Amino acid sequence: MSGAALLLAFVTVERLAELWLARRNTLRLRARGAVEVGASHYPLIVALHAAWLAGLWLLAAGNPVDPLWLAVFLGLQAARVWVLATLGPRWTTRILLLPNEPLVARGPYRYVSHPNYLVVVGEIAVLPLCLGMPGYALLFSLLNAAVLAIRIRVEGAALRAAPRARS
Repeated sequence: MSGAALLLAFVTVERLAELWLARRNTLRLRARGAVEVGASHYPLIVALHAAWLAGLWLLAAGNPVDPLWLAVFLGLQAARVWVLATLGPRWTTRILLLPNEPLVARGPYRYVSHPNYLVVVGEIAVLPLCLGMPGYALLFSLLNAAVLAIRIRVEGAALRAAPRARS
């Protein structure tokens, strides 16, 4: 198995594990009264990420792996773990609001409002760059930017309108 295929297998397993975790957390959050907002654009996110990963498998599974871009990608994975650990049972792939709960303000959230989105933006660009595909990185970065513009606007409006407990 090539280095690219091993890398893509790692990312595929990681994404499947995250979907399992997100579903588990979503069910638990809904049981606690969480309300989803922005569900209408969620299929766009799923389609974008599925197309991105499937396209990499199709076009780059045999490509050489650039070690410098791989190091950047591994740094993004450390940031991803930091985000997941910080949010714990509140992490999900959906926008779920827990009424009267304070926003998380520790970990990477001390520094930026949307650290998970920054990690995803990086991954969408960096993984194709690891595999020598700058055009692919640009195309999916632009598509991701369009979807994230919708998501961040919806999430921001919902957070501003939601009742919050003081942290």
